[in-house]
Amino acid sequence: MPKMKTKKSASKRFKVRGSGSIKRGQAFKRHILTKKTTKTKRKLRGSAAVHKSDAPSIHAMMPYA
Repeated sequence: MPKMKTKKSASKRFKVRGSGSIKRGQAFKRHILTKKTTKTKRKLRGSAAVHKSDAPSIHAMMPYA
């Protein structure tokens, strides 16, 4: 049986942590930043965890992660 392929778009967007949870980048910080407050932009820094209901579909896209 051939190897399963990883969805490359998913591998670029998500990383699996050592605990098994999946981390993702935070949305809404690319453009139109002038109307967002400094507080909002500060809270959008860094990464966030993927919700547990979305995790099975991401694990299916990245079978070897």
